[in-house]
Amino acid sequence: MSTSDRRNGRWMKREDERILEYLDETGLATPALISREIFKSISPGHVEERLKMMEYAERVFCGGFESCEMTLTVKIYLNGQLDVSNRPTPTVDRVLR
Repeated sequence: MSTSDRRNGRWMKREDERILEYLDETGLATPALISREIFKSISPGHVEERLKMMEYAERVFCGGFESCEMTLTVKIYLNGQLDVSNRPTPTVDRVLR
């Protein structure tokens, strides 16, 4: 599935797609692992920030040991069958509350 076929939210960044694809492949990962495995110049801290935004928007679930996994709806989204543009829109203020 091409990323252009997906209907993402306006708040999403291009690295969010890669993070979700990586979680789809691996199932579970930490921000440090994601940063090291798929990005050359994006820090674990930035990956963690993006994961928190996606967790607020119910794209991922972050549990113990700082590990995150994608939610069931993400598989549908990655296949281009879910329009997430009208789902909850995270903002830094909402996420950090």
